Amino acid sequence: MIGRIIEIAQDNRHLAAFRGFMTVSEGKEELGRVPLADIGVVVVNAHGVSYSNNLLVALAEQGAILILCGPNHAPVAWVWPMVGHHAQAARMLAQLEATKPLGKRLWQILIRAKIEQQGAVLNALGKSGNGFRLLARQVASGDPTNLEAQAARRYWPLLFGEDFRRDRSAPGLNGLLNYGYTVLRSATARAVVAAGLHPSLGIHHRHRANDMCLVDDLMEPFRPLVDLLVVRLVASGIEEVNREAKETLAGLTIADMHTAKGMTPLGTCLERLAASLGQAFESGETSLDLPLSPLPLDLAADS
Repeated sequence: MIGRIIEIAQDNRHLAAFRGFMTVSEGKEELGRVPLADIGVVVVNAHGVSYSNNLLVALAEQGAILILCGPNHAPVAWVWPMVGHHAQAARMLAQLEATKPLGKRLWQILIRAKIEQQGAVLNALGKSGNGFRLLARQVASGDPTNLEAQAARRYWPLLFGEDFRRDRSAPGLNGLLNYGYTVLRSATARAVVAAGLHPSLGIHHRHRANDMCLVDDLMEPFRPLVDLLVVRLVASGIEEVNREAKETLAGLTIADMHTAKGMTPLGTCLERLAASLGQAFESGETSLDLPLSPLPLDLAADS
């Protein structure tokens, strides 16, 4: 089950668990409730929010993740379950002992998919993205020549104009991207935990201050889908993170993707990808379950 993404965007809310529901209250007045079994992620994007310990335990037992966001809509803290898979210990050990050559080959697959998707996004928007497929084919094991960065230097100006700079602390376009990436990152984190993998042990990303290295690795091929949604929001006149923008970006995880098993929601694609990575760590085989390549762009239908 993918699970709903619930955002708490208003200040001074209290979240609690009651008879299988997460309740949202202000003072003594209950404002709403959501079945705990339906929740995949709770994103807290407000101030003065309080929680009951029973709720945090209940969310963890359901495999749900709690995310605390800063003023720039980027996450500053995560609460995720300790147990997410029946063979978690064995799978984490295999993850820890995975060889560098295996990690490099897996990273090659992810970056090829990301660059192909960047080109597909540009083509869908009527811009020149044909060279990205060729660039993707040139990505070698471990991407030693950093073709990912070369693709990014071409991609951002074509997507948002020559004056655009990716700045996580900036508002406007960057704020929209931050929020969209937070949604994607949270869904990926849930998939990683459910697969019995440790989110801190990355394939490529390695930083002592980043507890989501593996999550950042696995979400790479799907980042351009967020970019596409942001382009569409800006084209409709939305340039700040407002309610409509949040609803649009939160809907990303239920967008259908073309896969070998038919149309599949993105959230399920992330779960399959994480599960296939766990199997790759255990078997040593280079195989990842990604949507069909080039990744589909049904999200571009209305652009």
